[in-house]
Amino acid sequence: QVPLVESGGGSVQAGGSLRLSCATDRNTFDNFCMAWSRQAPGKEREWVVRIDSDGQTEYADSVKGRFTISKEGAKNTLHLQMNDLKPDDTAMYYCSARRCYCNQESCRHWGQGTQVTVSS
Repeated sequence: QVPLVESGGGSVQAGGSLRLSCATDRNTFDNFCMAWSRQAPGKEREWVVRIDSDGQTEYADSVKGRFTISKEGAKNTLHLQMNDLKPDDTAMYYCSARRCYCNQESCRHWGQGTQVTVSS
């Protein structure tokens, strides 16, 4: 019902860049609140950035000034531009979407994830 397909992960050296993508459908793209989260082995899941249906954004302090979320309407795709990557950014990155009026975990849909590995 809510397709979310991440891509763009890979391995880079510290200081490098990656651009993640999350392909969805028109309804989700236009009407849902969406976000990127990440989880590293042995650590709890961490919220990275969110964007609402009006385009307003909010970033975690750990990525401010380095990551940028954007939406590409022609392809119904959410992007995460990641610059100046650090080893601590190494994690599985997940795209998520929810109805903006529902902020419960049961309302949140998740993609399969894409791995980002940053070497030092």
